[in-house]
Amino acid sequence: MGSSLIVREYDPSWVKLFEQLRGFVLPVLSDFVVTIEHVGSTSVPGLAAKPIVDIDVVVSTQSDVLTAIQRLATIGYVHEGDLGTTGREAFIPPADVTWHHLYVYTMENAEYKRHILFRDYLRNHPEDAKQYGDLKLGLAQRFQNDRLAYSNAKGDFVREILQRAGWK
Repeated sequence: MGSSLIVREYDPSWVKLFEQLRGFVLPVLSDFVVTIEHVGSTSVPGLAAKPIVDIDVVVSTQSDVLTAIQRLATIGYVHEGDLGTTGREAFIPPADVTWHHLYVYTMENAEYKRHILFRDYLRNHPEDAKQYGDLKLGLAQRFQNDRLAYSNAKGDFVREILQRAGWK
């Protein structure tokens, strides 16, 4: 099944890594980007996570998305398409940069809004973040070589959090 699943206790260096990566991509995007957000579990203080930083690059229009794809290519990002999530453009980072997930969206994209809602809810509810982290640590041990089972098993908790956060 490829590499085994690793979930680690929260590491404050994840924020520094995000800042470095943001600084790396910003120069080619700065004239039109709306925001570059640290999302996913590594963006929530105290939350256990797979040690891979998730970055959402947000732009205004679909034509800006195309510009972002072209500009990111100039610094070594490889565009992978939407990988099955409409409106989310995924990228493979350059080989000499720490592995991370980078996505480009327009502001209206539902997946982007969901990421921010989830992140902000967990940042503001440390007890729920702790529960989520404990769940992930347990699931990672249980489903060491089965990423799909791991994702499915945490799906219920994620949906519950999104509901509490007001996701329709």
